[in-house]
Amino acid sequence: MDLVPLMVNKMKEKYYISTAIAYTSGKPHIGNTYEIILADAIARYKRFKGFDVYFQTGTDEHGEKIQLKAEDKGVTPQEFVDDIADEIKRIWDCMNTTYDRFVRTTDPNHERVVQNIFKKLFDQGDIYLGKYEGLYCTPCESFFTESQLVDGKCPDCGREVAKKSEEAYFFKLSKYQDRLIKYIEEHPEFIQPESRKNEMINNFLKPGLQDLCVSRTSFNWGVPVDFDPKHVVYVWLDALTNYITNIGYDVDSQTAEFNKLWPADLHLIGKDIIRFHTIYWPIFLMALDLPLPKQVFGHPWLLCGNDKMSKSKGNIIYADDLAELFGVDAVRYYVLHEIPFANDGTLTYELMIERINSDLANILGNLVNRTISMANKYFEGTVTNKKVAEEVDNELINQINDLDKNVEAKMDKLEIGAALDVIFDLLRRSNKYIDETTPWSLAKEEDKKDRLETVLFNLLESIRVAAIYLKPYLPETSDNIFNQLNTTNDTTTYDENNSYTVGTPVPLFQRIDKEKKLAEIENN
Repeated sequence: MDLVPLMVNKMKEKYYISTAIAYTSGKPHIGNTYEIILADAIARYKRFKGFDVYFQTGTDEHGEKIQLKAEDKGVTPQEFVDDIADEIKRIWDCMNTTYDRFVRTTDPNHERVVQNIFKKLFDQGDIYLGKYEGLYCTPCESFFTESQLVDGKCPDCGREVAKKSEEAYFFKLSKYQDRLIKYIEEHPEFIQPESRKNEMINNFLKPGLQDLCVSRTSFNWGVPVDFDPKHVVYVWLDALTNYITNIGYDVDSQTAEFNKLWPADLHLIGKDIIRFHTIYWPIFLMALDLPLPKQVFGHPWLLCGNDKMSKSKGNIIYADDLAELFGVDAVRYYVLHEIPFANDGTLTYELMIERINSDLANILGNLVNRTISMANKYFEGTVTNKKVAEEVDNELINQINDLDKNVEAKMDKLEIGAALDVIFDLLRRSNKYIDETTPWSLAKEEDKKDRLETVLFNLLESIRVAAIYLKPYLPETSDNIFNQLNTTNDTTTYDENNSYTVGTPVPLFQRIDKEKKLAEIENN
């Protein structure tokens, strides 16, 4: 079912949401994939609420690490990133995400505009030529001072660092430091959650910013600095500008699309790259005299057990493998529900099976199956509202009618898991309503037939409205429910004049035998 937006009578307000662009060093695991699923749920919800949504994702394809990996594989860097970009796009599509544009930093237009941006910043004195001597982490493509290391290793990934010295261009971050602090303090919504904002101000901005290395000469897989071609533009000035280059920005001209979409409403990123998006990126934009994005949300991680997923730990789980085992919507539900707004979430096969059985198979699937089964059994599938109401109906109907405002309150704060909880609270209430009204008992009394039909009508309305609000999170499941209800009614509140001729009940989610499933996973 395609949901009709709620705001159809007025000019649509634009909503530009982006993920970080995925680094093309390898296949993304479920922790990486969480971000695109989260962004997709937000984008789908905003479309449903009537916004003109633009949803951008893509790949970050330059850098020393890519060049080294390509050499190890015996292919060109371009061949290497082409393969990985295709794989990333395949997984994004596998997870049923509705991005509007998949961008790549090897796109010739992006590279051309990056060169123009670099030249503009150089000409206006924000970039200067110097020499870098420091401790460099190749996997993170970052330089660190001795004091920033943790136990002598990279503070971000824990790997060894190496001393490097080379000629480089630098960007004068310190020139914009006070202006950025003032902006953040005057726009408390800019960095979310609050803890990330405090970290950026106290740990990076107030101690003082060092000028940023924005070119390299020790490798050549990058955007050449056109006026000094032994240099390539260093990763962050290349990667971050994707948010504007792909919607029509250039230093001397901007397209109608750019003028419509910028500033972005939300950059959705992992908490590990919050510094680059809330310090470097805003300062680049200030230097270009462009507005800053309205909000940057540094989402938490999905941990495998108690650890961050990594190849070195051998604990990587891939989204497409999970989808093969459990289904796409089950994977979407788990990651959206289990990662809180500000704290890391945990993924294990055991926890996933338990959540599928308790929430998806029992609370949702069982409710839909037995309600449609009763409609077929007692009324040959045709149910209307006989309006034989009792006091017990009011709480259910009120909860149906409050669903829109309750979901919106959570979504406005990007509390996606809590929004799902609001919908499942209605489903739980519907299951309780069955226990309270005991339709099977009503069916035994001829004079209670209209009351029975009213009860089933209320349940069908509850399921219908819940399915509408499940669509951004569980799109296939929502469509499946509507097919079984055999209705196209997309009214978002209790519609007392609705009627149903339901289809045949088909289980939405099968209960999983945990021991059997775990043994199957172990053997594969």
